Amino acid sequence: MCGIAGRVNFSGEKVTRTYLKKMTDAIAHRGPDGEGQYIDGNMGLAHRRLSIIDLSLNASQPMASEKNDLVISYNGEIYNYREIKVLLEKRGYNFYSNSDTEVVLYSYAEWGEKCVKIFNGMFAFSIWDRRNKKLFIARDRYGIKPLYYYSDANRFIFASEQRAIVANGDVSSDLDLEAVLEYFTFQNIFTDKTFNKNIKMFPAGCFAYIFADASGNIQLKRYWDYDFHEPDNISSAGEYEEELDRLFRQAVKRQLVSDVDVGSYLSGGMDSGSITAIAAQELPYLKTFTCGFDLHSASGMELAFDEREKAEYMSYLFKTEHYEMVLKAGDMERVLPTVVNHIEEPRVGQSYPNYYAAKLASKFVKVVLSGAGSDELFGGYPWRYYRAVVNDNFEEYIDKYYSFWQRLIPNKEVKKVFAPIWSDVKHVWTRDIFRDVFSAKQGLKNLSPEDYINNSLYFEAKTFLHGLLVVEDKLSMANSMETRVPFLDNDLVDFAMKLPVKYKLRNLKEVVRMNENEPGLKRNVYYTKTKDGKLLLRNVMKRYMPQEITGAVKQGFSAPDSSWFKGDSIDFVKRILGKKARIYDYLDYGAVNALLSEHFEGKQNRRLLVWSLLNFEMILQDCV
Repeated sequence: MCGIAGRVNFSGEKVTRTYLKKMTDAIAHRGPDGEGQYIDGNMGLAHRRLSIIDLSLNASQPMASEKNDLVISYNGEIYNYREIKVLLEKRGYNFYSNSDTEVVLYSYAEWGEKCVKIFNGMFAFSIWDRRNKKLFIARDRYGIKPLYYYSDANRFIFASEQRAIVANGDVSSDLDLEAVLEYFTFQNIFTDKTFNKNIKMFPAGCFAYIFADASGNIQLKRYWDYDFHEPDNISSAGEYEEELDRLFRQAVKRQLVSDVDVGSYLSGGMDSGSITAIAAQELPYLKTFTCGFDLHSASGMELAFDEREKAEYMSYLFKTEHYEMVLKAGDMERVLPTVVNHIEEPRVGQSYPNYYAAKLASKFVKVVLSGAGSDELFGGYPWRYYRAVVNDNFEEYIDKYYSFWQRLIPNKEVKKVFAPIWSDVKHVWTRDIFRDVFSAKQGLKNLSPEDYINNSLYFEAKTFLHGLLVVEDKLSMANSMETRVPFLDNDLVDFAMKLPVKYKLRNLKEVVRMNENEPGLKRNVYYTKTKDGKLLLRNVMKRYMPQEITGAVKQGFSAPDSSWFKGDSIDFVKRILGKKARIYDYLDYGAVNALLSEHFEGKQNRRLLVWSLLNFEMILQDCV
């Protein structure tokens, strides 16, 4: 929806409008429809607006309450804001806009910090309490909307993107070597670190108070966390199907609220297809968008990566107004600096197809629906969970799953690859970082295979999904467009977390008896027996989509980069990552190129490592 920013000076120094203006200018792409600043002595709020609900000036921000005692700068959408507004009106609040912003403001006035538990939506917002001289900031349950901050003894600075925090030159952009090591282990950052040593990511599902006095007191509290568990009483499959159908339809309809056009991604898979099926019933001639891939130089599994034919078929079924684009290897090469600039630091996956999809959709709509979250909630990656379903104790489970999630550089190679900076990072134990994701689950004992599956779902929602959401927000907002994720409707998530594992995965008992590393067990047999997942969701979606879609094997939104990196784009990769590349100030040239050679020669598929190294080099070349 928007971009927010602000600053509190604990020293009492006045915040200037010029300072705030530089912050909002840095994130102008997040809100081309308007901007505003608000200053109260040593505290300042700033805002860039992307008008979605109530396009009038009445919804401009920062927005003050009727009594002028509270001021808000808000980014997001609260899908149940109309219901909340009715409650507030009954309690005597007067509204001067039709925006959800004003509802958030008065919800805080009425319920204080408890308001965040009432909101069903995505958000990152700040509210200044003029009477008590304290700032309240909060981020949604799942981390759909990003929020970053810098803090020291003299000041607290926050914004939707890191670039706004460093825009005035008073916060340096020093590289965080520990974050780099963390990323090159997991292809993600699990902690609150960023590649900027001075900037942290505000955690999802949390709020904080920042007191604008000399104490510099900051109080952070978690208000929500995922809780995947087996229910005490299991209902029939039919009952679960009816409830999932009701909740899913409700979620999609809720997220269609808008005063501008809403479209939907349509990748060819079940997740975006199911959303499109429901949305098309509500919106005539819904606009849909697909990115396909040129496969002339693809090989192996990547020959199935282009799903345009399935998307076109679903567009025909749902009578949507459909738009497509086809990506080639050269498209990755030309857009890489732009993508790196906007995501600010690499996260999971290879994100440039997401940028092109957003660029296409933004030519026609301001809001687009995405299928993100379905896999993490309903068990879309069974071959990952099945790797650690039988363990003697929880620490054995951690070891197994940690070993799998070393996505880029395995432990045995880390010291060699990071030789130039090893003395600076050797104290970092990435196994401990991995284990800390489960900090709320200390002392677990006597766990069943289902319990371990639920722990895996917890882990992936907290880390993998969060990384996907950060990337999706950055790349859609780079094109001044809002992405909504109906699968992350609160009621739907609450349902999914207590859905029995047997309604997500088919072969659990069989896999318990099978070890993928067992001598004589061919790896392809293991994968064949673990290609299931999202069972209940598939059954429900049969009501809206053909069986060839609901019964298809999971296919991620990926380009054929493994083929391109050793074929069409090999010269580009070798040029960017050649001997003079800046990454070798931090990574060992010989060790890195030994890994790259394995990819170029077809011995290993290291496409994620190649992508990550390209990103890192672009960052070091000051593309950010």
